[in-house]
Amino acid sequence: MDQISLGVPQPILDQLPEDGEPARSDMQEAVAGLEAQLNDAFEAADDDAAAASHAVDTVELLEERMERYDEFVPELRAWGQSPIYAIAWRNLYADLIAQLYEVDWLAERLDRERNQRLVEDGIRFGGR
Repeated sequence: MDQISLGVPQPILDQLPEDGEPARSDMQEAVAGLEAQLNDAFEAADDDAAAASHAVDTVELLEERMERYDEFVPELRAWGQSPIYAIAWRNLYADLIAQLYEVDWLAERLDRERNQRLVEDGIRFGGR
């Protein structure tokens, strides 16, 4: 399995305020850690299906985080605070998901694994 490469898109970094250097560093560190974690999991995986399973776990985690930050935006606005950091993190998580789907060997497997999980959950919930 090929290694993947993830990054923080420049437009996301550009939308941060001038004093947002700590957030820029945090984003880059988080993405580097995520990339290393995924590449380690891919290397340890027995086959493509196991690698895709790790990737789907990551996509689901990123979706949860994206939704959490999306919920912060109206709250911050209601309190008169700038939601720019919440928006930047939300956009970063969405972009990371897109970056995973851009990996040729992984894209089809991601959809297959996600569909399989939906079917398994439907059978499990429907059978009760």
